[in-house]
Amino acid sequence: MTTIRKFAYAAVLAVTMLSFAPNLALAQEPARGKFTLTHDVLWEAAKIPAGDYEFSYDPQTVAPVLQLRKISGPRAGFILLVPATEDSKPSEASRLMLASSPEGIYVSAMELPNSGITLVFGAPRHSVQIAKAATTAAAAGQ
Repeated sequence: MTTIRKFAYAAVLAVTMLSFAPNLALAQEPARGKFTLTHDVLWEAAKIPAGDYEFSYDPQTVAPVLQLRKISGPRAGFILLVPATEDSKPSEASRLMLASSPEGIYVSAMELPNSGITLVFGAPRHSVQIAKAATTAAAAGQ
């Protein structure tokens, strides 16, 4: 009876270790680094001023976010939700991909080849006015 319990315990332990082993192998380290913006850009819904920044991105969080911290001039911090990611192709260095829209220059992607990932961001949305309230003399007289 004791032998069966020991065998069952060893089997459960082995299955548990095998189920966690692939997760540990696939775990990515948080990405960290620095970059400089030479001019103001739009990044998702935020306007990011020119300057030097530090960033960090942890892909293991429930809602992955990119954290930016301005390290030059007036201090500022930004937390940006990362809507999509892609596998990064090997390249020489990390880089920001910029694009233009009617609202201005925006960040469309952040390539992090050392971490094997590209963070993909959407274009800024047009601000849409749904309704406009106004009073008119004709409406006031009725």
